[in-house]
Amino acid sequence: MFSCNAVKRVDNDELLLTKNTIYRDGEKIKESRIYNQLYQEPNAKLLGVPIRLHIYNLAKTNPDSSFLHWLHKTPGRQERLENIYSRKQVQRMRESYVNFNEAIKSAGEAPVIINEDITKKSRNRLQSWYFNHGWFNAEIDYEIKPTKEKRGEIDYFVTTHHAYDVDSIRQRISSPVLDSLYSAHSEASIIKPGVQYRTLDYNAERDRLTQTFRNNGVFYFDQEYISFEADTVNTNYKVNTTVIIPNRQITAGDTTYREPFKIHKISKVNVFTDYTFANRNQPVRDSTSYEGFNIYSFGQREFKARAITDAIFIRPGEIFRDRDRTRTYNRMSSLRVFKYPNIEYSQDPADSTNTALIANIFLTPQQKYSLGFDFDISQSNIQDFGIGFGGSLLIRNIFKGAETFEISGRGSVGSSSDAARGSSKDRFFNISEIGADVKLTWPRIFLPFDTEKFIPKFMSPFTSLSLGVSTQNNIGLDKQNFNGILNYRWNPSRILSHRLDLVNIQYVRNLNTDNYFNVYRSSYNSLNEIIQSGNVVTSPEYLNEQGRLIIPTGADGFLRDVTQTTSGTSGLTPEQRQEVRNISERKNRLTENNLIYASNFTYLRNNKESLYDNDFSRFRFKVETAGNVLAAISSLTGAQKNENGVYEIVGVNFSQYIKTEVDYIKHWDWGNKNIFAIRAFGGVAIPYGNANSIPFIRSFFAGGPNDNRAWQVYDLGPGSTGGRNEFNEANMKIAMNAEYRFNIFGALNSAFFIDAGNIWNVLDIVEDPRATFTSLSDLKNIAVGTGTGLRYDFNFFVLRLDVGFKTYDPARPEGERWFKDYNFKNAVWNVGINYPF
Repeated sequence: MFSCNAVKRVDNDELLLTKNTIYRDGEKIKESRIYNQLYQEPNAKLLGVPIRLHIYNLAKTNPDSSFLHWLHKTPGRQERLENIYSRKQVQRMRESYVNFNEAIKSAGEAPVIINEDITKKSRNRLQSWYFNHGWFNAEIDYEIKPTKEKRGEIDYFVTTHHAYDVDSIRQRISSPVLDSLYSAHSEASIIKPGVQYRTLDYNAERDRLTQTFRNNGVFYFDQEYISFEADTVNTNYKVNTTVIIPNRQITAGDTTYREPFKIHKISKVNVFTDYTFANRNQPVRDSTSYEGFNIYSFGQREFKARAITDAIFIRPGEIFRDRDRTRTYNRMSSLRVFKYPNIEYSQDPADSTNTALIANIFLTPQQKYSLGFDFDISQSNIQDFGIGFGGSLLIRNIFKGAETFEISGRGSVGSSSDAARGSSKDRFFNISEIGADVKLTWPRIFLPFDTEKFIPKFMSPFTSLSLGVSTQNNIGLDKQNFNGILNYRWNPSRILSHRLDLVNIQYVRNLNTDNYFNVYRSSYNSLNEIIQSGNVVTSPEYLNEQGRLIIPTGADGFLRDVTQTTSGTSGLTPEQRQEVRNISERKNRLTENNLIYASNFTYLRNNKESLYDNDFSRFRFKVETAGNVLAAISSLTGAQKNENGVYEIVGVNFSQYIKTEVDYIKHWDWGNKNIFAIRAFGGVAIPYGNANSIPFIRSFFAGGPNDNRAWQVYDLGPGSTGGRNEFNEANMKIAMNAEYRFNIFGALNSAFFIDAGNIWNVLDIVEDPRATFTSLSDLKNIAVGTGTGLRYDFNFFVLRLDVGFKTYDPARPEGERWFKDYNFKNAVWNVGINYPF
């Protein structure tokens, strides 16, 4: 069917292009960058089928004529339709039919018909490509080959001959100033002797020289002054290059003349702090000078002078540098208090040498107050249905130093069939959460000593102090969360960013620990299975009428009897007793209150140019330590340890650990919306000193739409345990992902992916050998999932639907782990927003 339909719109004297092949010096090549030079490509295929071409062929060639033919085919049809509806409605039916066919054509792809004129253009473009890469004498030919009915292929034949290499590099620079700058920066030249000629290298060298000159005071220079002369006559396949830069051309009236370029200095910097189009011609009402800057305001000045000058890199008395203007643009925009600034330069009329410049910087403040609201609907394994809402208030320049102060609140109500308190089950909305945050940000490093030497202001430093609180009702263990963070952020370069959380305090209080076994049902069911195994004898007070443990008193009593070896319970096997101990240990760990006093540092390198850049890499490293300050204070003050041998602060055992994370992402753009992406992640958190485990909120989990998509979130691991508990977590994680993304048609994309990874316990109190990582042999428990997905691009976000299949399941017995649950019945469907990595 597809074979016939593919040429449905191809005339008898035409050929549908099915394949392009390029041969270079007799060998077939596959480099996509070379195939991208061809103007005509075969229709896009999915799994070997040109889906979009078939969609296009579904549309009528002349839908208007087809509709009229249908309308008049049966006598009286038009009159009957007009009597039932109206003439106007019938006309709208006609328009709808035409529009529907046009929509089908837009979603599809017209057949690519071989056009010899376009093929010649492709040949010429290949010729240019090889010429621009040093093969000046390359010869290109082509052959159009009919294959079967109405189909054809094009073969291109490239004979490269000898490539040319760069040899000597000379200069013919008229201005002494430019000649000196060229010599001083020649080591950074992109054009290197002995390297094969590339036109792109010469273009890049032109850009480099332009930046060099303009960042060293040459204000009137632009790249049009730079040209290259390449001599290849009788040079034995060598390119002798001459860099040519004439003097500056000046036009005064009808006269044009040249003079050497000069170095320009900034004589004045004038800053207008409240410039608008409306007040541009009004007189200035306020002015001041600060560190050589002239600061003007048309109204009452609202900013401290330092807040303005700290964000300006153009300084009086220094030479003109183009990068200073760029840095000023970026820094002013990052403050979030001004709109994009306008910077203009003009010659200083008081300077007789014509080398002094006046910089005028026009700033337009944003509104002092900004109010925002958001609303969302959600569903999770905790709540069947939830409604979230929030609001935020941003106050700019709160202390007149370009600071920002943010106040935000959030809340949600939801419905859960497992609500914590029975009296709430009669209400539809029976769970809720509410929280609030405040955040104050300074546009500098806020420390009692000068940091300018090692964090200069061109790195855009910020200091933030934030406080937050949240509380839950009928959700899990009803947590209350208090946090406070003092952090510093700065960007050493465009691709590098650093963040230091000097103080990161979090206190988590569980208000309803009695609800533990209502939340963690797997542990509760395991205890009941042990009791009902036949040999176990326990107190009847622990059991309800069905012979199951009463929550919480019965379950807690049974745990206490087994772990403390009291007389209330007997008959357990050693394996059962160990399982009960494991359940008790996890319960104690997940129900205890947490006090975390941490510091962390994050290093991020991301060379992504823009939102649409699909060829980039991202590397993130984070290290965090917790509890060291509190441990030192406790030791120095002579605090006493509790019965468990640990220190307490306000009655809570504070956490102590070291945690590291490494995350690497790489994207390759293969052209035509084909992208290959990988991610590798590794993390480990080791408790020590005052703690023997990691708090739940600092642990790792596996599974979910942004991790291993063949398992639900929290359902994978640890190790080979098979996700036996709810909210499975551990203190070590390895994850690897690979994804091939491609376009189907229009905004609809697809992908094939493979996910691998797991979590383990290491160097903590968990003793289950199935959950712990003790040697490299435990890597056999890395789970593998594969699958496919659909993604619809709305431009401002991507809606994603992925289906993952368990390819290698470490929870199954060895020898039965590959492809045992590889079917739709056991597949996991994931809905996500944007790409997973």
